[in-house]
Amino acid sequence: MSMTSREEALKYGLSFPDTYQDAPFHDDNWQLIRYKGNKKAFLWTYEKDGYINLNVKVDPTKAYFWRDIYKSVQPGYHQNKEHWNTIILDGSIPEKDIKMMIAESYDLISDSPTKRIYEAVKKIPYGHVATYGQVAKLAGNPRMSRAVGNALHKNPDPENIHCYRVVNSKGELAQEFVFGGAGVQKGLLEAEGIEVTDGKVDLKKYGWKI
Repeated sequence: MSMTSREEALKYGLSFPDTYQDAPFHDDNWQLIRYKGNKKAFLWTYEKDGYINLNVKVDPTKAYFWRDIYKSVQPGYHQNKEHWNTIILDGSIPEKDIKMMIAESYDLISDSPTKRIYEAVKKIPYGHVATYGQVAKLAGNPRMSRAVGNALHKNPDPENIHCYRVVNSKGELAQEFVFGGAGVQKGLLEAEGIEVTDGKVDLKKYGWKI
């Protein structure tokens, strides 16, 4: 089974969060899917030589991996050949691999400090805490501790992004309202076996050793 139509490709591209379709060149042959966060396109669709083609961004270390496996994956048409691949929808590439390449393109284009912060918080082990500074460093910029606080205050997925495991450099808990009420963060930490004394966690005992 393979993906062969523009409609299938566009539908899959739009299945990712915060995306929208665009036709920026006043030419219906070029239909793009962009990421709302930065308005960058991660999926370009167009017809060429009788087939629908897709341009997707690629990690340079993987560009040749896909080209070596499939003859219908070629250097990016009209784009940087190191960072983009063209997928020719001629029926020769399994749908799962086409979707994987589109997903990888989305991940590369949608990368943002906030996204990296959430991914860093997800890595904090059960029964441990990390400081805002540690999370900032893991997210790629040790200086954005304040951005970590802002991102966690807007946590879109508390069930999977355990922001209650983040404390300040002294081990102190966040302001209660961030977690939905007095004592909520304390209760969540204690449920994982983390002792909270006078609103603080012993970082030597429970701090995440990165």
